Amino acid sequence: MDVILIAGFWLDGSSWSAQVPALEAAGHRVHTPTLPGLAPGDSTDVGLPDQIDAIVELIDRIDGPVVLAGHSGGGNVAWGAADARPDRVAHVVFVDSFPPPAGHLINDELPVVDGVIPFPSDRSAYFDDAEFADFTDEMLAEFEANAIPEPARVAPDPLILEDERRHAIPVTVLATAFPKEQIEQLIEAGHPMTTELDALAELTIIGLPTSHWPQLTKPEQTAQVLVEAANRAAGTDD
Repeated sequence: MDVILIAGFWLDGSSWSAQVPALEAAGHRVHTPTLPGLAPGDSTDVGLPDQIDAIVELIDRIDGPVVLAGHSGGGNVAWGAADARPDRVAHVVFVDSFPPPAGHLINDELPVVDGVIPFPSDRSAYFDDAEFADFTDEMLAEFEANAIPEPARVAPDPLILEDERRHAIPVTVLATAFPKEQIEQLIEAGHPMTTELDALAELTIIGLPTSHWPQLTKPEQTAQVLVEAANRAAGTDD
């Protein structure tokens, strides 16, 4: 099974380096693209549709079905690509994210500097402390030092969804900083953000209390969730 791992804001494809070996050991082919606007030399004049198109183009170059995994804002990219190619996507894993409804914006409140969104220097203004659970001081310093500014148009671009066949794709949500119980409560209450979750034919929610970046703070456990989803999609989960 081909597995495409899509990083969230401020990260490139290397952010999945701790998960790749486990997926490959399970027999899967792993792709860790760096989204447009984040690779060295890229123009930052790109929006969310450009990033979705890049994943769709990657899907089109692969023979057979794929599993998509999207972390944080990468979840919007994954779901947009699944909507564009519902017949090619066998499973979608949302890593501290969940399927966003049509028109959803990733975040239109992050500060823009010279056409990009750098990782905020004042973390407390934009993040809860829980989102940095399990980070050591050294890990956090490295994260901030390596954070890649995000193209400014990606954050406020509304997600366009057009093909309801996406609801037939099995979905796994890995809930970390946003707790599993809170997602279930929102679903029960019929919150507008859960309309896509409500429409899914198959949904699995896995709780893993840690930071918003579990691929960094709980790498083995995150890898296991990805392996299990890929195995299920490949029919080798026995």
